Amino acid sequence: MERYTSPVNPALYPQLSTILLAIGLLLTANFLIYEVTTNKKDKNFIKETMLATIASAFLGTGSVFLMLWVGIYV
Repeated sequence: MERYTSPVNPALYPQLSTILLAIGLLLTANFLIYEVTTNKKDKNFIKETMLATIASAFLGTGSVFLMLWVGIYV
């Protein structure tokens, strides 16, 4: 039986976690700015949902790589 090898090189965990978390935080900030500055009548539900979903995906994936980086194997 062959030894399991990770599909992602463990040396890339710091870079991946930093980049993915930064993108997620930028998208979250964009979402919050959109919510605060847009009038109630001008808000677009689809845009809000897509922005929140994409930000959540980046933050979730970045969190997984952060946990792998510090040694919490999930």
